[in-house]
Amino acid sequence: MAVRSSLRQTPTLNFTRGLASKIIYTKTDEAPALATYSLLPIIRKFVEGSNIEVGLSDISVAARIISKFPEKLTDAQKMGDTLSELGEVAKTPEANIIKLPNVSASIPQLCAAIAELQAHGYDIPDFPENPTNDAEKDINARYSTVLGSAVNPVLREGNSDRRVAGPVKAFAQANPHKLGAWDPNTPTHVAHMSDSDFFSSEQSHTAASAKTINIEHVAADGTTTMLKSGTPILAGEVIDSSSMDCTALASFFEKEIADAKEKDILFSLHLKATMMKVSDPIMFGHCVKAYYKSAFTKHAALFEELGITANNGVGDAYSKIVGHPKEAEVVADLDACLETGPRLAMVDSAKGITNLHVPSDVIIDASMPNVIRDSGCMWGPDDNLHPVKATIPDRCYAGIYAQAVEFCKQNGAFDVATMGNVCNVGLMAQKAEEYGSHPYTFEIPAAGSVRISDDSGATIMETPVKAGDIWRMAQTKDAPIKDWVKLAVTRARATGDKTIFWLNADRAHDKEIIAKVNQYLPEHDTTGLDISIMPPADAIWDSMTRAKAGLDTISVTGNVLRDYLTDLFPIIELGTSAKMLSIVPMLSGGGMYETGAGGSAPKHVQQFEKEGHLRWDSLGEFLAMAVSLEDVGAKGNAEATILADSLTEAVSNVLTNGKSPGRKVGQLGNAGSHFYLALYWAEALSKSSDSALAARFAPVHASLAANEAKIVEELLSIEGTPQDVGGYYQPDDAKASIAMRPSATLNSIIDGM
Repeated sequence: MAVRSSLRQTPTLNFTRGLASKIIYTKTDEAPALATYSLLPIIRKFVEGSNIEVGLSDISVAARIISKFPEKLTDAQKMGDTLSELGEVAKTPEANIIKLPNVSASIPQLCAAIAELQAHGYDIPDFPENPTNDAEKDINARYSTVLGSAVNPVLREGNSDRRVAGPVKAFAQANPHKLGAWDPNTPTHVAHMSDSDFFSSEQSHTAASAKTINIEHVAADGTTTMLKSGTPILAGEVIDSSSMDCTALASFFEKEIADAKEKDILFSLHLKATMMKVSDPIMFGHCVKAYYKSAFTKHAALFEELGITANNGVGDAYSKIVGHPKEAEVVADLDACLETGPRLAMVDSAKGITNLHVPSDVIIDASMPNVIRDSGCMWGPDDNLHPVKATIPDRCYAGIYAQAVEFCKQNGAFDVATMGNVCNVGLMAQKAEEYGSHPYTFEIPAAGSVRISDDSGATIMETPVKAGDIWRMAQTKDAPIKDWVKLAVTRARATGDKTIFWLNADRAHDKEIIAKVNQYLPEHDTTGLDISIMPPADAIWDSMTRAKAGLDTISVTGNVLRDYLTDLFPIIELGTSAKMLSIVPMLSGGGMYETGAGGSAPKHVQQFEKEGHLRWDSLGEFLAMAVSLEDVGAKGNAEATILADSLTEAVSNVLTNGKSPGRKVGQLGNAGSHFYLALYWAEALSKSSDSALAARFAPVHASLAANEAKIVEELLSIEGTPQDVGGYYQPDDAKASIAMRPSATLNSIIDGM
């Protein structure tokens, strides 16, 4: 069989000798991965003459799966653990990593990727969701390391500085995208629990000294089961524990479903079943069972026999019942729930894909900003926008969205042309606040309690639980918190903008973090700076009020809010979070440059496969490359600084000249925007004060400019034609390269540089 090798993979730790400046680009998934086939060859050719090498590290979900199961693979198929290798690089002062959006796989996505790899000839096992023996338990454990937020905790060895680049903000204000008008009387609202959730049960503890902790389940009869042993805790580290009462959760869902029906508004559920890969699929499943209660109750035995689980969404039932003698009956019963229940918000109304079909289809950080953008509405079964009940069970963060909705009801939509910016300094280094993810999240088997004890046997925290409850723990180390405070002050000093720590003294974890902020702020000169601490619900109201008035604000938040806010405000301000500049100064001195969010990437791939038009905007990659080159320049490569400045100028020209990808067939696509970036980049370099660079790029610019019409014609030649790239999770490099580089003229100029 043919070997499906990586797109010119450069081993992460094995660059060409003698090159002083090294940048690692990441191969990830979906639309960003397709865009890489077109953009990376351009980047490599533009920088290689300046003693800079751009390597490629494959951290896609397919690569992560392959690395876990080498036993039955051929030598040509095997892949090393490139994610772990890159994680080690991230801990070095030399790190310079450009990280594109990756799939945080849900179980349905994992299974789809496994099936595709098997079809490609990889002898890897199926995923045993409910393992029954030691072999299956081992397979399950290995696959579990691929699920959810597997990439980010490994690479994020620094905190996040996420902001909008000047040219991008200027372009957005000069060319404002449309925001829907708000009806102050809209019934749209956010629904959340009032008790028995993670917020109400949370306990938090700051370790006075280094220790090892154990997590145990203590049953009602006193039987003790070790859930997780030997976890090291550093001095000053904050640990939290909390539980979700799933009996109360089910009652909450039933109540809100009935209320949506009575109010005749759409019902929607907003979770993050990817990053919070253990807790949120379970909560998703409880909602599915509440909405489809009669069907799941009637067919409980059959569903268990077929391995149908609500945690994978109602789509799991529809797909696994196909061909069964009771298929018609089950489908009719599921459809009857749709008829008698409230209308569901839709993912794809034409195909009947609802909010409850697949847990990874509706992700809160991408879905709730769209509600704000679209007049407080979501798409209904009739393919029209309607008011909605946005259901977010846990109160830790539901309040920010509730306040955002209320703010727009009272104040109307934002004016993109005049609104201010809300950037973010996010606490995320060294797996800070990784809530709801394995290995510290458990579905409780029996009533009793979950106890955290130290190596001396002393109990640190204990939480009462019932069978089926979700219990979770998270860690936040002291060094990242200290660095986070420093980064916040640095940004406040650099901008002069009001800076707000989003922390709620009534929440156990936040209370511990507030104490640390108050401890570390005096270590910095804050004279003349406006720095404050506010509960998130107040902070978002204040930030929106300031944005409405055209004022800029720096939000300083924990990991989850970082994730949410760096979609919410950019989608309002810029139309997409993919246009944000994300800088991660590593604790060790290196840097990682993230290129935006990939929430819309699946739809982009589907459109490209169907009609040959990829509308993915690589602006995030452009911006990340510029700051990456700035870092190379700061470390002694003078040409890199010129490359960075000229690239920034080129990005501005791409925006102002309207050369970003269009949404429809026949408009300029992703590869076309890359051509214009190359054209403008070469033009800027041809005018450089550095004579050697000017001489190198003048003929490149001349060739690109002289062939502009021909190149654009060749790029548009595939528009309207279905494209086969050989796989969704593992594209065939040759096929994808042909599809993404359809201009022979452009290829000849770039490859011949």
